[in-house]
Amino acid sequence: MSELKDAGVMIRLAVQAMVKAGVDIPLLLSKLGIDETYLQTAHLRTPHNAQPLFWSLLEEQTGDPDIGLHLGEHLPTFKGQVIEYLFLSSPTFGEGLHRALNYQRLISDVAASNLVVESDICYIQLITASVGSKSIRHFNECFAQATIDFFKSITDDVFTPAYFEFDHEEPKNVDEVKRVLGCDVKFDCAENRLYFDTAMLEIRSPHAEPELLALHEQFASEQVARIAKEDIVVQVNKIIAELLDSGEVTLESVAERMEIKPRSLRTKLSDIDTNFNQILADFRYKLSRRLLANTNETIDEIVYLTGFSEPSTFYRAFKRWSGMTPIEYRKSKQ
Repeated sequence: MSELKDAGVMIRLAVQAMVKAGVDIPLLLSKLGIDETYLQTAHLRTPHNAQPLFWSLLEEQTGDPDIGLHLGEHLPTFKGQVIEYLFLSSPTFGEGLHRALNYQRLISDVAASNLVVESDICYIQLITASVGSKSIRHFNECFAQATIDFFKSITDDVFTPAYFEFDHEEPKNVDEVKRVLGCDVKFDCAENRLYFDTAMLEIRSPHAEPELLALHEQFASEQVARIAKEDIVVQVNKIIAELLDSGEVTLESVAERMEIKPRSLRTKLSDIDTNFNQILADFRYKLSRRLLANTNETIDEIVYLTGFSEPSTFYRAFKRWSGMTPIEYRKSKQ
């Protein structure tokens, strides 16, 4: 199973919100172990299991026990993504919602929401971040606010929430939650649900356009397919890490671990414009940089840990990758 990830747009919006809220962004990012250039990575998808750390550090740094709720107030409206286009080009809000639910992976790998209609009231489930079986309150409340704001935006403020059910424990400041979300709230429920009148599914979109809708659906399908293909790179990297010290890191050995034919693996990697040798080189380069910068391991030990047969091969490869010798790189980081 590949590592579960969230769309990079989520953390980029969060950074914009934190700027408005006066959060020391460089300090927080340094605690998370990332730099701002990482946020500009093309097709960025961040590890979902980093959510608990992100929210705990943010609460600790701000001292705000309602930081998720208040960060939600500062979040820019979700714009310019294919999910928004699917809503706008669909004839009604309900049809846009059905289509968007088909492409939830564009938001997060853990998304598994459904629309449930109960006569004159309906609800959608919302994805959650959790620590084991325990839901993260800050994520829940921030995401709830972002969802309501998004629905209002694409319906020109016609959308109105009826009430919200949360699966986390009731916080001390319930009135603050009601104020920010603009609706009644319940806690300790089975799951996170946003309830609204079923009639809202019929809200017409003034931007509906069949030809554009077809293009947007095609693009959404292509994006989901791209994410699925890139999962294989994550799998290959994981297996490389397991095989590296054995000295048998080959296309054939990795394909065997994945229980597919080498030819199939080669084709899958070619489909996303990469190849096994490039992935292996990237892995070794990242690992060697980390070992040189953050440990006191000897060069000989790093040669072994990165899977090279002898120091001279490692020196030539590292000089080709970085323009520096390993020793020069280590000194530059010290």
